[in-house]
Amino acid sequence: MSDRLRPLSLAGSIVILLITLWAALLRIGWAWPTFNPQLAGAHGPLMIASFFGALIALERAVALGKTWAYSSPLLAVLAGLIIIVTPSLVSLAAWLLVLSSLFYLAVGAAVIRRQSAIFTWLLEAGVLALLVGNILWALGQPVFQAVWWWMTFLVLTIAAERLELGRLQRLPSWAFPTFYGVSAITAVGLLGTLIQPQVGVRVLGLGMIGYALWLARFDIARRTVKLSALPRFIAICLLTGYAWLGLGGLLMVIYGPVPAGFIYDAILHTTFVGFVFAMIFGHAPIIFPAVLRLPVRYTPSMYGPLGLLIVSLILRVLGDLVQQRAWRMWGGLLNALAILIFIVIIARTVLASRRG
Repeated sequence: MSDRLRPLSLAGSIVILLITLWAALLRIGWAWPTFNPQLAGAHGPLMIASFFGALIALERAVALGKTWAYSSPLLAVLAGLIIIVTPSLVSLAAWLLVLSSLFYLAVGAAVIRRQSAIFTWLLEAGVLALLVGNILWALGQPVFQAVWWWMTFLVLTIAAERLELGRLQRLPSWAFPTFYGVSAITAVGLLGTLIQPQVGVRVLGLGMIGYALWLARFDIARRTVKLSALPRFIAICLLTGYAWLGLGGLLMVIYGPVPAGFIYDAILHTTFVGFVFAMIFGHAPIIFPAVLRLPVRYTPSMYGPLGLLIVSLILRVLGDLVQQRAWRMWGGLLNALAILIFIVIIARTVLASRRG
């Protein structure tokens, strides 16, 4: 059964991603046709709660190896399709996302029963942040209030995975206490976004900076970047991602909870595009084979979309900071193009593997 649910979940996630990229370009100002006038406004929930929620939950379901675990990614995909096709049922879709994250939480609990470790508990904390963000949105709260919880979900998920690999190194005695301190700051800031957003978002930004510095200092990527081929490509993706995460945290500290506009765009996309998609680029050659049961071969052409992503995001963020709308629009368009090119490269390697 899982052999059918796995490709179905992945295919649905990719469809959500492609439509969400179109929604992103509409939201950023490109006056292109759309079959759903509310699509641009749904860009955030579609990208984070539906696409990222489904993709990461799918990876966890494959790792757990239980059929019921696929309920989480499938519900996230279903919710995204409802948002895209039937805007009048957005409320239903929002509660399906809540249900999806509850199943995801159960998957995390099953993993912890198998292996109770720091990184598995941190992964579960990330899913809890996703659940709270989904509940806030389902209850009618604006996206700019839920987005801090969604952001924390992604950052904790990636930090936990890198922390797991950190066990392969001999880290100094102060490394893990520092990590716990950063996590505590992040938790305080996240809770503060509900009580006193002006303070909470800035404290959360300090947590994001802390994670970026910790990962840049202790991640094994500092060593593997000196290697060649795939290990070096992954390391470059990771290290550039950490730089974007630190910049996003710095903007949060400086500007606080901006609800819309240029600075809001810069704060979110330094993290969601610069950090998260750099992580996806780096991890795709490892994660996709686990999901597809087919090898994804490394090719130097992967540096093309990575370079385009970095350069176009610089253009976009500069446009935000100096309020140049055209820069932001072209930067956003090239962001989407970089992601599409990377998907095409991955698809070509998978097809080559099938032929092989």
